[in-house]
Amino acid sequence: MKIIAVLPAYNAEKTLEKTLNDIPKGSVSEVILVDDCSKDGTVELSRKLGLRTVVHEKNLGYGGNQKTCYTEALKRGADIVIMIHPDYQYDARLTPLMTSLVASGVCDVVLGNRIRTRREALEGGMPFYKYIFNRFLTILENSSTGQNLGEWHSGLRAYSRKVLETVRWEMNSDDFVFDQQFLIQAASCRFRLGDIPVAVRYFPEASSINFKRSVVYGFSTLLLLCQYFLQKSRLARFKFLTPKKR
Repeated sequence: MKIIAVLPAYNAEKTLEKTLNDIPKGSVSEVILVDDCSKDGTVELSRKLGLRTVVHEKNLGYGGNQKTCYTEALKRGADIVIMIHPDYQYDARLTPLMTSLVASGVCDVVLGNRIRTRREALEGGMPFYKYIFNRFLTILENSSTGQNLGEWHSGLRAYSRKVLETVRWEMNSDDFVFDQQFLIQAASCRFRLGDIPVAVRYFPEASSINFKRSVVYGFSTLLLLCQYFLQKSRLARFKFLTPKKR
């Protein structure tokens, strides 16, 4: 199987090489970095490190960056795609463990779960309000979809090619709620979701959204759950929640 790691990057010059060095040798066939108009030396460093580097002409946002990541990975024949943030917030050493769960057919989607315990999450630097939002929304998302994930808000994710060819992720937001839309879509398409524990890393160079954007993100997630409920109850139909015709 061809496993491709995609790195949605924005101002990741200080952490890119550390992230890359953590990916176990031989665990991926290729690494693709998509730069969303960084203002530092991310692009130059990426090319120096020999990564396949795609550069946006204008900033498209976190979701927009992922759209390019998955489009490029599928074009290059990926059977499994793992998204790793190049800001070193997630432990890339878990790459072979996550992709093996997809390759073996145990899961179609695998996430890194940062909420093993409350103490560990907070000691890892997760702001308290983000921890509360994470717990509240995860409980709602699990109960609404029938899933049992440790958290729904992780940025470390592995997908099978079938998932990427079925879910209508091209219709999703270009903002941070893209991740939530993707998981709700995967659940709606009845894919098997799973997770494994991953360490919490919050530090100045790691990307993070502020309180105001977190509130917007939270309300966007609640709206998404309402749409999922209406679709599941057959009271309404939303195209982005339906699988692509193949």
